[in-house]
Amino acid sequence: MSPEAWLPVGLIIGYLFGSIPFGLILTRQAGTEDLRSIGSGSIGATNVLRTGRKGLAAATLIGDALKGTVAVVLAGYFGGPNAAMLAALGAFLGHLFPVWLKFKGGKGVAVYIGVLIGLFWPAAIVFCVLWLAVAAISRYSSLSALVASFVTPIFLWWFGHPALAALFAVMTLLLFYAHRENIKRLQAGTEGRIGQK
Repeated sequence: MSPEAWLPVGLIIGYLFGSIPFGLILTRQAGTEDLRSIGSGSIGATNVLRTGRKGLAAATLIGDALKGTVAVVLAGYFGGPNAAMLAALGAFLGHLFPVWLKFKGGKGVAVYIGVLIGLFWPAAIVFCVLWLAVAAISRYSSLSALVASFVTPIFLWWFGHPALAALFAVMTLLLFYAHRENIKRLQAGTEGRIGQK
């Protein structure tokens, strides 16, 4: 199969990996209440943390990140860098809009990190350092993600990766869209802080 033929395959592979709802699967197996009925209703690690199960939250974070990394590496191995980029976009869209959950998924932060690891790992380190710094100061997970994702495309462009910068600019816009309610709560001063149920 030619690299060009792998482009749509990469997108599909990414979407299928990205749409695996690790947070929902893990919390159901652990016997907790439906994740979508608590906190923000998201299926991601931050909302899993609101169940009080730190181990489950960590496992969700790792699973959501790895599904992005695996999709990118797999598509890149067979189809090259362009297929890997499309797999990254597919994984992100799959997490945000999983077909199995009526297109109501998570907010994409862990997957964003996971595909960064697969495409350009130094940017993933920058993202995580920024996230941790903002979180330590503000205690807002959403604000940390918004700041880190805003800086990521700039970092990629600055270090000579314009195609990746464009891809992550699109993904950052999608991440901001997924956090639109969080942004409203941040503006109103009613956003929940890290560790708050």
